Amino acid sequence: MPQPQITLLHHTPLEVCSHAIRTCWDSHDKSDQGGEKDRELINRVGNIFKHASTLEHLNYTFFIQGISRACLQELARHRMASYSVKSSRYTLAELKRADISTLDSASQFIKLTANDKVNRASHQALQNLQALLLDPDTTNDMAKYAMPECYLTELTWSINARSLQNFLSLRSDKRALWEIQELAHAIYNALPVEHRYLFEKCMGESSI
Repeated sequence: MPQPQITLLHHTPLEVCSHAIRTCWDSHDKSDQGGEKDRELINRVGNIFKHASTLEHLNYTFFIQGISRACLQELARHRMASYSVKSSRYTLAELKRADISTLDSASQFIKLTANDKVNRASHQALQNLQALLLDPDTTNDMAKYAMPECYLTELTWSINARSLQNFLSLRSDKRALWEIQELAHAIYNALPVEHRYLFEKCMGESSI
C-alpha cells in the first residue's frame, strides 16, 4: 500500500520561538542565537514547564498527497490548523477520462487497504461513480455525493507546534485509524531534523 507523500513547504526557525520566550523573561542577552542554550530553553519552557503557548510561534506548512477522504475527515477534527484541499471538481474530471478497469489502474484514485474484500468493494464504488459522471443527466456536483470514502485527495496543511504535538500524540497511537497513523509518522519524519526533539515524546507505538 503506497504511503502518503508529505512535502514540508515552510517552517519557522527555532530562533523565533526562543526569542518569544526570552521576551517574556527579558533575557535576550542570554541567547546563543539559536544554539544549544536556546534549543534547550524551548524544550524546558514549552514542554517541561508546560508554557505551551510559546510553541505556537513555530509554524509548519505541509503538502499532503495520497490520503483518503476518510483520513481527511479524521484530520479535519484538529481544528487549530489551516486546510486548503483540492476541489473534488478537478478530481472527478480526471476520473471521467481514466481507465479504471483493473484494481491496479484504479489505485491512482482510491486508497487501497490490506483487505481484498474492501478493495474490491472500493473498486466497484469507483466504477459506479465513473458511470454517473458519464451520464449526461448527472452533473459533477451531484455525482460527488457518490464519492467513496477511499477516494484520494491532497491538501496544503498549516499547523503550529503546540497543535502538532496534540495531533501526533493522538494520531500516532495504535488505537487511531490505521491510515492516520501512517500520516502522523510521515509528518513527523518530514519535520526538520533540528525540530524533531520537540515532538519525539509525542510519538506513540504504531499498530501498522
